[in-house]
Amino acid sequence: MRDPYRQLAAALAALALLVACDRPATDGSRQPAATVAAPAGAGDSWRSDVATIAAAGDNVARLDAIRHRMQAIGLAPAETAFDSGDRSGTNLTAAVNGGDDAPLLLLGAHADRVDQGDGATDNASGAAVVLALAQRLHDRPLAHHRVAVAFWDLEEAGLLGSKAYVAEGGERPALYVNFDVFGWGDTLWMMTPDPAHRLVADSAAAAAAAGTGFAPGEQYPPTDHRAFLEAGWPAVSYSLVGGDEIPSILAMYDGERPDPLPKVMRVIHSPADTIEQIDPVAVARGIDVVEDALRRWDAATPRAD
Repeated sequence: MRDPYRQLAAALAALALLVACDRPATDGSRQPAATVAAPAGAGDSWRSDVATIAAAGDNVARLDAIRHRMQAIGLAPAETAFDSGDRSGTNLTAAVNGGDDAPLLLLGAHADRVDQGDGATDNASGAAVVLALAQRLHDRPLAHHRVAVAFWDLEEAGLLGSKAYVAEGGERPALYVNFDVFGWGDTLWMMTPDPAHRLVADSAAAAAAAGTGFAPGEQYPPTDHRAFLEAGWPAVSYSLVGGDEIPSILAMYDGERPDPLPKVMRVIHSPADTIEQIDPVAVARGIDVVEDALRRWDAATPRAD
């Protein structure tokens, strides 16, 4: 069986010198994007976090920027150092709220980047989504789950941070929800091995209510949720992209080279991965959809007696 992480990494390496270009237009084949703008300020806050993380510099500095933002929310970040072969890294985790006896919802994203570009889309965008959700769920907790957040180091080296969490005794969550490449587009793309999972239906309902496209599936990206799945732990991942990009991305996942390349493959792991590529209005809408989906899922969870 092919290793999807190595396969996609090889494809991306071949694209590393491509330059950025304009956001592709959608073809209307999926649910249309909402035409009403997100609430004022929602995208601005997310963009500010992306800009701060992307401008921080190396991976240590990126984690430091995230740590400061966590503290501003009112969280108490904990650092966990790990070693994997000849690589060393640090994960950041923090409890958001909830009782100790409630099942755990863990939200996470990788904080590190490759050497090319600023890592704005991959993956300051996903880290900033986790920070936004942490703020919202801190201010208005879920009814049936306690919430924690995690920021993984060395995802780009082979999911090393999330694998270390699983291998070194991190708490098994009721569900791990990952965010990777969440920078623009009209479609919430959900990676799940179980199409019957309750969160899939809740995500579809939330997307429909917002007039946003929704595409559940099993492939792309080969990111930190896979470390949980490999251990038999429940996990999903979200990306936000243009709906018209998805067929071409999946073609690349299978080793093809479509022409034209989808925007995401022209941006990530390249010098083009900068703050100019992202769309705060689209992302603010996407964050609203995910929050709605998580609250629907939480509300359907039976109360513990």
